[in-house]
Amino acid sequence: MAKPPSHTSAPTIRLVAREAGVSQATVSRAFSQPELLTPTTVQKVLGTAQRLGYVPNQVARALSTGRAGNIALILPDVANPFFSTLMRGAQAQAYKRGYATFLGDSDETAHLEEVLLGKLAAQVDGFVLASPRLDEQVIRKHAARRPVVVINRDLDGIGRVLVDTASGFEAAVGLVAELGHRTIAYVGAPVSSWSSQQRACAVATAGAAHGLRVVEIAAGRPSHEAGRSCVARLLESGATAALAVDDVVAQGIMAGLAERGLSIPRDFSVVGCDDVIASTTYPPLTSVNAHCALAGANAVDLLLNGFANPTPPIESHIIKGELIIRGSTGPAPALAPALGGKARGRKAAPTEPDPSSRK
Repeated sequence: MAKPPSHTSAPTIRLVAREAGVSQATVSRAFSQPELLTPTTVQKVLGTAQRLGYVPNQVARALSTGRAGNIALILPDVANPFFSTLMRGAQAQAYKRGYATFLGDSDETAHLEEVLLGKLAAQVDGFVLASPRLDEQVIRKHAARRPVVVINRDLDGIGRVLVDTASGFEAAVGLVAELGHRTIAYVGAPVSSWSSQQRACAVATAGAAHGLRVVEIAAGRPSHEAGRSCVARLLESGATAALAVDDVVAQGIMAGLAERGLSIPRDFSVVGCDDVIASTTYPPLTSVNAHCALAGANAVDLLLNGFANPTPPIESHIIKGELIIRGSTGPAPALAPALGGKARGRKAAPTEPDPSSRK
């Protein structure tokens, strides 16, 4: 490994430029306006600066460029594996392009989301909002003050990255229909979740196309406990397969079924979404891959690319999710009453998804 050249004083921008083989202006841009350079050049300069121990004067940089060199990523729940994986993808991409990332966890509340937007605005150059819970007009108000990119919220006139899992859920419905299931359940998140709305619509539409009865069950805030606590309602509904809004809820459903002595997939089939913990469950979870890290990285690119253009085009990036079939889905049980008692075998009236949870 190459050693840094010996010098008695603090490393300077001139030294970094000489060692990296670029101009001083390029070094300055790598820290202040990395979007104007190629990613390779930015990485070369930042790597050289790190090796030499060079740290730019952030105050002088902000005064001269009007840029803080920071962006903020606001998430609903950093403990959810979807968002923690998305965060890592966003942070890695921001670092590659010379930006630091501030993180805000809104705890699934619109109020805290707005507080974070207000508190961080003076310290960052722009925001990435992942699955924001705020009303549209509030998001637009903040977007008029600082550049904003949203993930999984389809707002015209605002840069956005949309993970399209609808086709994956349609494929999941087709899978369980082929396996002989006739009543299925969609276990969804609060109606403020754009993603859950899209998935509910996809399940309802595909279910109707396959002649299935579809039951919609609200799990509340997506969590392991939310999935576990809805198992009684699942069994009472007569469903033999559940499609969950995410892997965490699906994992909770699997735990609740196991506590009742039911075997997956022999007695009940479960499908998740995001594919972030699916391969670590037992049995391995059939899931729709949501490409979380890629969504985070694309959102950062969309935000930073806009910094270089005073009138950037409003872009919408769509990432397609696909169904990954594993061991949690199998043929429908031959005798449903044996799985849940009389309530499980009862014929319930057809249930349509709650219209308020659809887009």
